[in-house]
Amino acid sequence: MASMQTAAAALRLRDGRSTCVGPVQFSRGWRRSGCVKMKAADMNTRKIHVTPLREKRSGGGEAEANGGYLLGGFVAEDRFVYRQTFVIRSYETGPDKTATMETLMNLLQETALNHVSSAGVAGNGFGATREMSIRKLIWVVTRIQLQVDVYSSWGDVVEVDTWVDAAGKNGMRRDWIIRDYNTNKIISRATSTWVNMNRETRKVSKIPDEVRKEIQPFYLNKVAITPQNFDTHKIEKLTDQTAHRIHNGLAPRWSDMDANQHVNNVKYFGWLLESVPINVLEDYNMTSMTLEYRRECRQSNLLESLTTIKVNGEDTQMLECTHLLRMEEDKADIVRARSVWQLKQPRHNI
Repeated sequence: MASMQTAAAALRLRDGRSTCVGPVQFSRGWRRSGCVKMKAADMNTRKIHVTPLREKRSGGGEAEANGGYLLGGFVAEDRFVYRQTFVIRSYETGPDKTATMETLMNLLQETALNHVSSAGVAGNGFGATREMSIRKLIWVVTRIQLQVDVYSSWGDVVEVDTWVDAAGKNGMRRDWIIRDYNTNKIISRATSTWVNMNRETRKVSKIPDEVRKEIQPFYLNKVAITPQNFDTHKIEKLTDQTAHRIHNGLAPRWSDMDANQHVNNVKYFGWLLESVPINVLEDYNMTSMTLEYRRECRQSNLLESLTTIKVNGEDTQMLECTHLLRMEEDKADIVRARSVWQLKQPRHNI
Protein backbone atom coordinates (compact mmCIF):
# COMPACT_ATOMS: atom_id res chain seq x y z
CA MET A 1 0.00 0.00 0.00
CA ALA A 2 2.82 2.40 0.84
CA SER A 3 4.40 2.06 -2.59
CA MET A 4 1.03 2.64 -4.28
CA GLN A 5 0.44 5.79 -2.27
CA THR A 6 3.92 7.04 -3.12
CA ALA A 7 3.27 6.55 -6.83
CA ALA A 8 -0.11 8.23 -6.54
CA ALA A 9 1.33 11.20 -4.67
CA ALA A 10 3.33 12.16 -7.72
CA LEU A 11 0.30 12.32 -10.01
CA ARG A 12 -1.77 15.33 -10.91
CA LEU A 13 -5.28 14.16 -11.46
CA ARG A 14 -8.46 15.58 -12.96
CA ASP A 15 -12.06 15.06 -14.01
CA GLY A 16 -12.60 11.81 -12.13
CA ARG A 17 -11.53 9.76 -15.18
CA SER A 18 -9.00 6.98 -15.20
CA THR A 19 -5.49 7.33 -16.53
CA CYS A 20 -2.58 4.98 -16.84
CA VAL A 21 1.05 5.79 -16.08
CA GLY A 22 2.86 2.57 -16.85
CA PRO A 23 0.78 -0.53 -16.17
CA VAL A 24 -1.06 0.77 -13.07
CA GLN A 25 -4.44 2.42 -13.59
CA PHE A 26 -5.45 5.35 -11.39
CA SER A 27 -8.42 7.71 -11.45
CA ARG A 28 -8.00 11.42 -11.97
CA GLY A 29 -8.91 13.71 -9.09
CA TRP A 30 -7.12 16.88 -8.06
CA ARG A 31 -4.02 18.11 -6.29
CA ARG A 32 -3.58 21.12 -4.06
CA SER A 33 -0.66 22.32 -1.93
CA GLY A 34 1.19 19.06 -2.33
CA CYS A 35 -1.70 16.90 -1.17
CA VAL A 36 -3.34 14.51 -3.62
CA LYS A 37 -6.85 13.09 -3.43
CA MET A 38 -7.01 9.86 -5.38
CA LYS A 39 -9.56 7.24 -6.24
CA ALA A 40 -8.19 3.77 -6.89
CA ALA A 41 -10.28 0.73 -7.73
CA ASP A 42 -10.68 -1.61 -4.77
CA MET A 43 -8.05 0.29 -2.83
CA ASN A 44 -9.31 -0.98 0.50
CA THR A 45 -8.75 -4.56 -0.59
CA ARG A 46 -5.30 -3.70 -1.94
CA LYS A 47 -6.17 -4.74 -5.47
CA ILE A 48 -4.45 -2.94 -8.31
CA HIS A 49 -6.15 -3.11 -11.69
CA VAL A 50 -3.71 -3.50 -14.56
CA THR A 51 -4.78 -2.25 -17.97
CA PRO A 52 -2.71 -3.67 -20.83
CA LEU A 53 -2.16 -1.21 -23.66
CA ARG A 54 -2.10 -3.13 -26.92
CA GLU A 55 -2.23 -2.16 -30.53
CA LYS A 56 -4.15 -4.21 -33.09
CA ARG A 57 -2.00 -4.86 -36.12
CA SER A 58 -3.44 -4.68 -39.61
CA GLY A 59 -2.34 -8.24 -40.33
CA GLY A 60 -4.15 -9.61 -37.31
CA GLY A 61 -2.85 -10.37 -33.84
CA GLU A 62 -1.39 -7.85 -31.43
CA ALA A 63 1.87 -5.94 -31.35
CA GLU A 64 3.23 -6.19 -27.85
CA ALA A 65 6.21 -4.70 -26.10
CA ASN A 66 7.29 -5.05 -22.49
CA GLY A 67 4.67 -7.65 -21.67
CA GLY A 68 1.95 -5.91 -23.69
CA TYR A 69 2.17 -2.50 -22.07
CA LEU A 70 3.96 -0.73 -24.92
CA LEU A 71 6.49 0.57 -22.39
CA GLY A 72 3.93 2.74 -20.60
CA GLY A 73 2.64 4.47 -23.73
CA PHE A 74 0.22 3.85 -26.56
CA VAL A 75 -0.37 4.72 -30.19
CA ALA A 76 -2.79 7.46 -31.23
CA GLU A 77 -4.00 9.26 -34.37
CA ASP A 78 -4.41 6.12 -36.49
CA ARG A 79 -1.15 4.59 -35.19
CA PHE A 80 1.02 7.45 -36.47
CA VAL A 81 1.65 9.10 -33.08
CA TYR A 82 3.20 7.49 -30.02
CA ARG A 83 1.99 9.01 -26.74
CA GLN A 84 3.46 8.51 -23.28
CA THR A 85 2.86 10.05 -19.88
CA PHE A 86 5.58 10.93 -17.37
CA VAL A 87 5.75 12.23 -13.81
CA ILE A 88 8.46 14.84 -13.21
CA ARG A 89 10.63 13.34 -10.47
CA SER A 90 12.52 15.28 -7.82
CA TYR A 91 15.89 14.27 -9.29
CA GLU A 92 14.82 15.63 -12.69
CA THR A 93 14.47 19.19 -11.41
CA GLY A 94 16.99 21.96 -10.83
CA PRO A 95 17.50 24.49 -8.02
CA ASP A 96 14.22 26.23 -8.88
CA LYS A 97 12.29 22.93 -8.58
CA THR A 98 11.39 22.88 -12.27
CA ALA A 99 12.38 20.30 -14.85
CA THR A 100 15.79 20.88 -16.39
CA MET A 101 16.34 21.10 -20.14
CA GLU A 102 18.25 17.81 -19.90
CA THR A 103 15.14 16.22 -18.40
CA LEU A 104 13.03 17.38 -21.33
CA MET A 105 15.57 16.04 -23.82
CA ASN A 106 15.65 12.70 -21.98
CA LEU A 107 11.85 12.50 -22.32
CA LEU A 108 12.21 13.10 -26.04
CA GLN A 109 14.78 10.35 -26.36
CA GLU A 110 12.77 7.89 -24.27
CA THR A 111 9.58 8.33 -26.29
CA ALA A 112 11.48 8.07 -29.57
CA LEU A 113 12.98 4.71 -28.59
CA ASN A 114 9.68 3.44 -27.22
CA HIS A 115 7.95 4.48 -30.43
CA VAL A 116 10.25 2.20 -32.43
CA SER A 117 9.63 -0.68 -30.01
CA SER A 118 5.87 -0.25 -30.02
CA ALA A 119 5.77 -0.06 -33.82
CA GLY A 120 7.02 -3.63 -34.04
CA VAL A 121 10.04 -2.83 -36.24
CA ALA A 122 12.78 -2.72 -33.59
CA GLY A 123 15.96 -4.65 -34.26
CA ASN A 124 18.76 -5.38 -31.81
CA GLY A 125 20.25 -1.89 -31.83
CA PHE A 126 19.52 1.27 -29.84
CA GLY A 127 16.39 2.39 -31.72
CA ALA A 128 17.46 0.63 -34.92
CA THR A 129 14.99 -1.25 -37.10
CA ARG A 130 15.46 -4.89 -38.09
CA GLU A 131 16.82 -4.05 -41.54
CA MET A 132 19.19 -1.52 -39.99
CA SER A 133 20.50 -4.14 -37.56
CA ILE A 134 21.15 -6.56 -40.42
CA ARG A 135 23.22 -3.87 -42.17
CA LYS A 136 24.99 -2.71 -38.98
CA LEU A 137 23.35 0.72 -39.15
CA ILE A 138 22.35 3.03 -36.31
CA TRP A 139 20.47 6.33 -36.09
CA VAL A 140 22.47 9.47 -35.31
CA VAL A 141 20.96 12.90 -34.76
CA THR A 142 22.32 15.82 -36.76
CA ARG A 143 20.07 18.61 -35.52
CA ILE A 144 17.57 19.33 -32.74
CA GLN A 145 15.49 22.43 -32.11
CA LEU A 146 13.59 22.67 -28.82
CA GLN A 147 11.15 25.39 -27.73
CA VAL A 148 9.89 25.69 -24.15
CA ASP A 149 6.95 27.88 -23.12
CA VAL A 150 6.52 26.54 -19.58
CA TYR A 151 8.81 24.43 -17.40
CA SER A 152 7.03 21.72 -15.44
CA SER A 153 7.56 21.44 -11.69
CA TRP A 154 8.34 18.53 -9.42
CA GLY A 155 5.29 16.22 -9.29
CA ASP A 156 3.71 17.54 -12.48
CA VAL A 157 2.51 15.06 -15.09
CA VAL A 158 3.34 15.65 -18.74
CA GLU A 159 2.17 13.89 -21.90
CA VAL A 160 4.61 13.50 -24.79
CA ASP A 161 3.62 12.86 -28.41
CA THR A 162 6.15 11.86 -31.06
CA TRP A 163 5.98 10.97 -34.76
CA VAL A 164 8.26 10.75 -37.79
CA ASP A 165 8.39 11.96 -41.38
CA ALA A 166 10.90 12.14 -44.22
CA ALA A 167 13.66 14.75 -44.11
CA GLY A 168 14.98 15.28 -47.60
CA LYS A 169 16.25 12.33 -49.62
CA ASN A 170 18.45 10.76 -46.98
CA GLY A 171 17.12 11.66 -43.56
CA MET A 172 14.25 11.21 -41.15
CA ARG A 173 12.56 13.96 -39.18
CA ARG A 174 11.21 13.25 -35.71
CA ASP A 175 8.95 15.74 -33.93
CA TRP A 176 7.58 15.98 -30.42
CA ILE A 177 5.06 18.01 -28.46
CA ILE A 178 4.85 18.02 -24.67
CA ARG A 179 1.56 18.86 -22.95
CA ASP A 180 0.67 19.63 -19.38
CA TYR A 181 -1.47 16.65 -18.48
CA ASN A 182 -3.89 18.66 -16.34
CA THR A 183 -4.60 21.49 -18.75
CA ASN A 184 -3.83 19.70 -22.04
CA LYS A 185 -1.89 22.83 -23.00
CA ILE A 186 1.23 22.41 -25.16
CA ILE A 187 4.22 23.57 -23.13
CA SER A 188 7.13 22.43 -25.34
CA ARG A 189 7.82 21.56 -28.97
CA ALA A 190 10.79 19.95 -30.67
CA THR A 191 11.96 18.80 -34.07
CA SER A 192 15.05 16.83 -35.10
CA THR A 193 16.81 15.34 -38.11
CA TRP A 194 18.36 11.86 -38.13
CA VAL A 195 20.57 9.93 -40.54
CA ASN A 196 21.96 6.39 -40.75
CA MET A 197 25.53 5.63 -39.72
CA ASN A 198 27.49 2.38 -39.95
CA ARG A 199 28.26 1.37 -36.38
CA GLU A 200 31.62 -0.19 -37.34
CA THR A 201 33.06 2.30 -39.85
CA ARG A 202 31.33 5.25 -38.10
CA LYS A 203 30.55 6.74 -41.51
CA VAL A 204 27.19 8.23 -42.52
CA SER A 205 25.25 5.96 -44.86
CA LYS A 206 22.35 6.43 -47.24
CA ILE A 207 19.08 5.01 -45.96
CA PRO A 208 18.75 1.63 -47.73
CA ASP A 209 15.51 0.96 -49.60
CA GLU A 210 14.75 -1.91 -47.22
CA VAL A 211 14.97 0.41 -44.22
CA ARG A 212 12.90 3.06 -45.97
CA LYS A 213 10.15 0.50 -46.58
CA GLU A 214 10.10 -0.26 -42.85
CA ILE A 215 9.69 3.32 -41.69
CA GLN A 216 7.63 4.91 -44.49
CA PRO A 217 4.31 3.44 -43.27
CA PHE A 218 4.75 5.49 -40.09
CA TYR A 219 5.43 8.84 -41.79
CA LEU A 220 3.02 11.59 -40.74
CA ASN A 221 2.86 14.90 -42.62
CA LYS A 222 2.65 17.06 -39.51
CA VAL A 223 5.06 19.51 -37.88
CA ALA A 224 5.54 20.42 -34.23
CA ILE A 225 7.31 23.71 -35.01
CA THR A 226 5.76 25.81 -37.75
CA PRO A 227 7.96 27.06 -40.62
CA GLN A 228 7.85 30.66 -39.38
CA ASN A 229 9.27 29.54 -36.01
CA PHE A 230 11.86 27.18 -37.46
CA ASP A 231 15.45 28.23 -36.77
CA THR A 232 17.11 28.43 -40.19
CA HIS A 233 19.92 30.86 -39.34
CA LYS A 234 23.51 29.74 -39.52
CA ILE A 235 25.17 29.09 -36.18
CA GLU A 236 28.51 30.88 -36.22
CA LYS A 237 31.62 29.05 -35.09
CA LEU A 238 33.11 30.47 -31.90
CA THR A 239 36.86 30.94 -31.44
CA ASP A 240 39.10 31.83 -28.52
CA GLN A 241 38.83 35.45 -29.66
CA THR A 242 35.03 35.62 -30.05
CA ALA A 243 33.98 33.55 -27.03
CA HIS A 244 33.19 35.40 -23.80
CA ARG A 245 33.74 32.34 -21.63
CA ILE A 246 35.66 29.08 -22.09
CA HIS A 247 35.43 26.07 -19.79
CA ASN A 248 37.96 23.31 -20.50
CA GLY A 249 38.86 19.94 -19.04
CA LEU A 250 35.43 18.38 -19.54
CA ALA A 251 35.83 14.61 -19.50
CA PRO A 252 33.13 12.13 -20.59
CA ARG A 253 32.51 9.34 -18.10
CA TRP A 254 31.65 5.72 -18.73
CA SER A 255 28.07 6.45 -17.67
CA ASP A 256 27.81 9.10 -20.41
CA MET A 257 28.15 6.44 -23.12
CA ASP A 258 25.09 4.88 -24.77
CA ALA A 259 24.44 1.51 -26.40
CA ASN A 260 25.80 2.81 -29.72
CA GLN A 261 29.25 3.25 -28.15
CA HIS A 262 29.35 7.01 -28.26
CA VAL A 263 28.40 9.78 -25.86
CA ASN A 264 24.65 10.14 -25.50
CA ASN A 265 23.52 13.27 -27.37
CA VAL A 266 21.70 14.58 -24.27
CA LYS A 267 25.01 14.78 -22.37
CA TYR A 268 26.32 17.43 -24.76
CA PHE A 269 23.68 19.81 -23.56
CA GLY A 270 24.98 19.90 -19.99
CA TRP A 271 28.54 20.48 -21.20
CA LEU A 272 27.42 23.42 -23.37
CA LEU A 273 25.95 25.07 -20.27
CA GLU A 274 29.23 24.73 -18.33
CA SER A 275 30.45 27.97 -19.94
CA VAL A 276 27.22 29.92 -19.32
CA PRO A 277 27.60 32.45 -16.46
CA ILE A 278 25.92 31.42 -13.21
CA ASN A 279 23.85 34.62 -13.06
CA VAL A 280 22.26 33.73 -16.42
CA LEU A 281 21.43 30.23 -15.19
CA GLU A 282 19.91 31.64 -12.01
CA ASP A 283 18.01 34.64 -13.39
CA TYR A 284 16.87 33.47 -16.85
CA ASN A 285 14.88 30.62 -18.35
CA MET A 286 16.03 29.11 -21.62
CA THR A 287 13.08 29.36 -24.01
CA SER A 288 14.67 27.75 -27.06
CA MET A 289 17.78 25.97 -28.19
CA THR A 290 19.06 24.68 -31.51
CA LEU A 291 21.88 22.14 -31.59
CA GLU A 292 23.88 21.04 -34.64
CA TYR A 293 25.86 17.85 -34.06
CA ARG A 294 29.13 17.80 -36.06
CA ARG A 295 31.00 14.72 -34.88
CA GLU A 296 31.02 11.94 -32.33
CA CYS A 297 32.64 12.09 -28.94
CA ARG A 298 34.26 9.16 -27.13
CA GLN A 299 35.12 8.56 -23.51
CA SER A 300 38.83 9.20 -24.15
CA ASN A 301 38.24 12.76 -25.43
CA LEU A 302 38.74 15.92 -23.38
CA LEU A 303 36.34 18.74 -24.30
CA GLU A 304 36.03 22.53 -24.15
CA SER A 305 32.80 24.51 -23.83
CA LEU A 306 32.60 28.05 -25.26
CA THR A 307 29.80 30.62 -24.96
CA THR A 308 29.21 34.18 -26.11
CA ILE A 309 26.25 36.29 -24.97
CA LYS A 310 24.45 39.25 -26.49
CA VAL A 311 21.34 41.20 -25.57
CA ASN A 312 18.50 40.45 -27.97
CA GLY A 313 17.96 43.89 -29.50
CA GLU A 314 16.74 46.55 -27.09
CA ASP A 315 14.93 44.04 -24.87
CA THR A 316 17.24 43.62 -21.85
CA GLN A 317 15.02 40.81 -20.59
CA MET A 318 16.05 38.64 -23.55
CA LEU A 319 19.48 37.14 -24.16
CA GLU A 320 20.84 35.18 -27.10
CA CYS A 321 23.80 32.86 -26.62
CA THR A 322 26.02 31.09 -29.14
CA HIS A 323 27.72 27.91 -27.93
CA LEU A 324 30.43 25.54 -29.10
CA LEU A 325 31.57 22.20 -27.74
CA ARG A 326 34.92 21.17 -29.22
CA MET A 327 37.83 18.81 -28.74
CA GLU A 328 40.43 20.23 -26.39
CA GLU A 329 43.36 18.78 -28.35
CA ASP A 330 42.69 19.64 -31.99
CA LYS A 331 39.81 22.15 -31.50
CA ALA A 332 37.52 20.14 -33.83
CA ASP A 333 33.81 21.04 -33.53
CA ILE A 334 31.50 18.55 -31.81
CA VAL A 335 28.33 20.61 -31.34
CA ARG A 336 27.36 24.14 -32.32
CA ALA A 337 24.32 25.62 -30.62
CA ARG A 338 22.24 28.75 -30.21
CA SER A 339 19.95 29.50 -27.25
CA VAL A 340 17.47 32.23 -26.29
CA TRP A 341 16.84 33.16 -22.65
CA GLN A 342 14.01 35.08 -20.98
CA LEU A 343 14.31 36.84 -17.63
CA LYS A 344 12.46 34.83 -15.00
CA GLN A 345 9.26 36.28 -13.65
CA PRO A 346 8.82 36.47 -9.84
CA ARG A 347 6.98 33.43 -8.51
CA HIS A 348 4.26 34.09 -5.97
CA ASN A 349 3.31 31.43 -3.46
CA ILE A 350 -0.43 30.83 -3.20
